[in-house]
Amino acid sequence: MNYTCTLNPSIDYIMHVDAFRAGDLNRAANTAYFAGGKGINVSRLLNRLDVETTALGYLGGFTGTFIRETLESAGINHQFIEINEPTRVNVKLKSGEESEINGPGPSITKEQLALLLEQIRNLGKDDVLVAAGNAPSSVPADIYARMADICEKNGTRFIADTSSAALQDLIGKRMFLVKPNHHELGELFHTTISSIEDIVSYARKLHETGIENVIVSMGGEGAIFVNKYHAWKAETPKGTVKNSVGAGDSMVAGFLAAYEKTTNYEQAFTYAVAAGSATAFSDDLGERQDIENLVSQVRLTSI
Repeated sequence: MNYTCTLNPSIDYIMHVDAFRAGDLNRAANTAYFAGGKGINVSRLLNRLDVETTALGYLGGFTGTFIRETLESAGINHQFIEINEPTRVNVKLKSGEESEINGPGPSITKEQLALLLEQIRNLGKDDVLVAAGNAPSSVPADIYARMADICEKNGTRFIADTSSAALQDLIGKRMFLVKPNHHELGELFHTTISSIEDIVSYARKLHETGIENVIVSMGGEGAIFVNKYHAWKAETPKGTVKNSVGAGDSMVAGFLAAYEKTTNYEQAFTYAVAAGSATAFSDDLGERQDIENLVSQVRLTSI
């Protein structure tokens, strides 16, 4: 079973304003609400690719109820832990360019943290855990490192998609996949990435620390994949970018879905890039048919 963990979920409230004016009354042309958070995005995209998944993490209040009902209506399993505060709301303002206002994370108690870690201890060698997103400040900074240790002990494949600060604590842990962007990769090694050669070199350094597969996203410039056997550069398909939210999460889901079905790294990386692009070209996460249509446009070059 594939599990995702979202420590700090949200409702993503999308507002389209034709010409936003700061300090003035603005009216949205249209709005939308989505169940958000990086792990939840991975679960939603896996579900669209017909891969079963169970979402873990914390939810609370009327906003948490909305997320539960959204996932249930899509047929996505969940085992969220109830918390005492409402799940946050993140506002995504689209007016020419995109601006974000993210709500603060909730307070997680020691007892609630222990419940989540116990859920992870119950995973086994046939399971995959995707831990994605930043943790709220009430959670220990090394929470992902703790998860990685539990997964290594149980033989559970562990995937991390988080910022470089949390990723730094994971260096030296055995993981199946990480997906930093090129800026985060540079921050990990306290350097500035200025070329494809730099990306490949430092991605290999990450691999040498115990990470089986490394994907480095470069936005519209494509992505790099490195593992023991391969190093590829992918050119992204051409299209109109509408949305930056969830593209990286979609890459993780696309890779995991294709690898589970084929155990082929080339196919998995191709689907990762197609899935990320499909989401970038959509108002929400990419749909399965959109991803399938883009697969043939992804070009891989061996490095």
